[in-house]
Amino acid sequence: MPLVGHIVRETMGRVPSHVNRDDLTSAGLTALVLAARAFDAARGVPFDRYAATRIRGALLDELRSVDWASRSVRRRARDLAETRNQLAVVLGRTPSLAEVARAAGLSEDEVAANDDDVSRAQVLSLQGSSTTPIEELVPTRAPSPEDLLEHGERLTYLREAIAELPDRLRVVVEGYFFAERPMADIAENLGVTDSRISQMRAEALSLLRDALNHELEPSLVQQTGKAGGVAQRRRESYFAAVAARHAAGMRRGVSPLDAVG
Repeated sequence: MPLVGHIVRETMGRVPSHVNRDDLTSAGLTALVLAARAFDAARGVPFDRYAATRIRGALLDELRSVDWASRSVRRRARDLAETRNQLAVVLGRTPSLAEVARAAGLSEDEVAANDDDVSRAQVLSLQGSSTTPIEELVPTRAPSPEDLLEHGERLTYLREAIAELPDRLRVVVEGYFFAERPMADIAENLGVTDSRISQMRAEALSLLRDALNHELEPSLVQQTGKAGGVAQRRRESYFAAVAARHAAGMRRGVSPLDAVG
């Protein structure tokens, strides 16, 4: 077992930091057990030498299994790295892609493709950055505090806009969306037809959308009816009532985050 630990430490010094030591140790210990079972002292080879060979082979297999680049890509990458180093010494500067391709006997596209393959095979540790942790750079679907605040504000306005709807439209919205009542039941309750309930629902949704946009995105408010007409004045009166209810709630200290909760 100390032999496994020594070979693992020796290997870790030559591989990228993202390689997991425990995985290599596990592969080495497995190889040690297999070596013990297969060892034949009659062949005259000391066990530690035989086991070391098996352990190193197992570690190489483990490294290949977690390497996203093929062996041919790695081999060409090593050759290109050597070519770049030699050119840098001769030229006294970093060689260009065209110079590397000419020296290696490859096309520029082949050199660039190999560089891309090696780059895609790089694995970063989530805690490996010395400045900004990589998890802070990876996009996340979790809402930010700003998103939560904006969402809560929209919910607050929506709740207030529903409360300020004309009575019959509010009954339709609360019955259909909140109580999940069938449209036929709501129609019977209001003494109208199912199609009329469908029209009232569409009218209520339009009012709610425009009420929210009136406060949060005024440019998105859709103008309906004749300018200065009765319908337009009713809409403006409705928007004003929603704004007044919201202002009253703010004075009472109602937070938008309360709506999220």
